Amino acid sequence: MPFSLPELPWAPDALHPTMSKETIEYHYGKHHKTYVDNLNKFAPGTKYESMSLEDVVKASRTDGDKKIFNNSAQVWNHTFFWHCLAPKAGGAPTGAVAAAIDKAFGGFDAFKAKFTEAALGQFGSGWAWLVKGADGGLSIETTSNAETPFGQPGKTCVLTLDVWEHAYYIDHRNARAKFIEAFWTLTNWEFANKNFA
Repeated sequence: MPFSLPELPWAPDALHPTMSKETIEYHYGKHHKTYVDNLNKFAPGTKYESMSLEDVVKASRTDGDKKIFNNSAQVWNHTFFWHCLAPKAGGAPTGAVAAAIDKAFGGFDAFKAKFTEAALGQFGSGWAWLVKGADGGLSIETTSNAETPFGQPGKTCVLTLDVWEHAYYIDHRNARAKFIEAFWTLTNWEFANKNFA
């Protein structure tokens, strides 16, 4: 079965004006799609072609197969990222993830500042993550390029922010800080709670 581009969880214009339809069309319709297309180019004839996307990410990391890993992980990362956003979302978290944030960071404002700092400080292309550890506690991680906490032992991805420049250049040019600020008005805490559970 060829790998497919998953549908967005909302319409391409649903995040407007915070995130423009043009950004979604390029980010999802061009960049995300290219990772899917590349995976479908590289996987046939290998053991990966019959695996689920999640298993491909894990196996290719273990195998050190960079071509397969980079593209499969980027398909997974982007799919996860789209679900981290929602129209009429944002604000402070609720539920179990809110309590865990309070415990780990001393409150939402402190977490927001630390996550923002991490996302701003990620050099070059990459991702900022809220990760649940094996002990149930939360931490902030950043990864470069396609790297992801997904599939690493004891780690569960709760939330992510894509800080590759293609995620924000149309709307904010090179102003990553403005993009991060906008992210907090779209953060899908309902999805984060599902991941944390």
